[in-house]
Amino acid sequence: MRFIKRVLAASLITAISGLNAVAAERDVKDWSAIEKAASGQTVYFNAWGGSENINAYLEWVGAEMQSRYGVTVLQVKLEDTASAVAKVIAEKAAGKNEGGSVDLIWINGENFVSMKQQDLLLTPGWATALPNWQYVDVENQPTILTDFTEPTDGLESPWGGAKMVFFYDSARTDSASLPDNAVQLLDWAKKHPGRFSYPAPPDFIGSSFLKQVLSEVIDDPSKLAKPVDEKTFERDVEPLFAYLDQLHPVAWRQGKAFPQNYPDMKQKLADGELDIIFAFNPAEASAGIKAGELPNTVRSFTFSHGTLGNTHFVAIPYNANAKEGALLTANFLISPEAQLRKQDPTYWGDPTVLAMGKLPEEDRAAFAALDLGVATLAPDQLGPVIAEPHASWMERIEVEWRRRYASGN
Repeated sequence: MRFIKRVLAASLITAISGLNAVAAERDVKDWSAIEKAASGQTVYFNAWGGSENINAYLEWVGAEMQSRYGVTVLQVKLEDTASAVAKVIAEKAAGKNEGGSVDLIWINGENFVSMKQQDLLLTPGWATALPNWQYVDVENQPTILTDFTEPTDGLESPWGGAKMVFFYDSARTDSASLPDNAVQLLDWAKKHPGRFSYPAPPDFIGSSFLKQVLSEVIDDPSKLAKPVDEKTFERDVEPLFAYLDQLHPVAWRQGKAFPQNYPDMKQKLADGELDIIFAFNPAEASAGIKAGELPNTVRSFTFSHGTLGNTHFVAIPYNANAKEGALLTANFLISPEAQLRKQDPTYWGDPTVLAMGKLPEEDRAAFAALDLGVATLAPDQLGPVIAEPHASWMERIEVEWRRRYASGN
């Protein structure tokens, strides 16, 4: 009898959980009810706090949420997103399934995967049901729907992006000679010995360059969406290392040394040591010009068939105390107004996740009129996004890179 009761109780819990999920999806669509319930709530937004301009942007978000909806948004400044994830894990372990201390988290990558796998997130589908989702560029930014190869399933809402972009000094380099893919970049380097390089892994920018090349030269790019297959790994990455074996002899210092990081590459471009460099933020060149670190003749370019990119998101824990306020905040973050200010380098300079073609004419005009900086490409000039490979690829590639080349660094 006790066994039967336990089975019935478990079945009832499962049924209630299913009903709660359905109710949550229905509630997201009842936006007027969400706005009413959110009024007076305080949203504790757990977000990285290491940048003054980003913190200032979030203060502006808080002021707008208060004036528009009566919702207080307080940034909980983090050094590491994992600390917010740990809070939610601890609360679930303690049985605190309501009234949690974390309402909204700035998140992506392994932290999202961890929360998803442990059922720590608000029910699937809430993000795609937000009113402003209609403007999101899911067609040209695949990383909105897959976070480092993990399907987002509407469990997190995008609010910004990162994308690899190349920079050159137009006073020294003819734009007609610029490469349009990794193979052309290798040909360019052979014609201009010593004028290109990349930071040695595990530097983030250097590792990103390896992923870009691998994405272009691997025989089957779909393999990168899955964990490394050790049986075929050497064969899969052979085209990458064949590429690097040709690049290094014609690279800066013949591949026997490498720039330390992006700031080092930037200095070398300014000093005339390098002619092409790259970064993971399209606004970096304009920022360098504004800061007096780069000449005002520096310009940007990208590859027409795509460069590596990823998306950062906000997620709502399953036990958030201010779910409605968090939903309103997530929706506001992907509004044309909030995205416009976020892309403005005066405030942040972070690429938008919205599709210009989906916006009302007035908003399209506002984005078009935005002064992104003399060297920053417009959103519709950035080209397609190549999704990040599964994390296991980078780990294995970095080990193999060090085995082959570290002795010469």
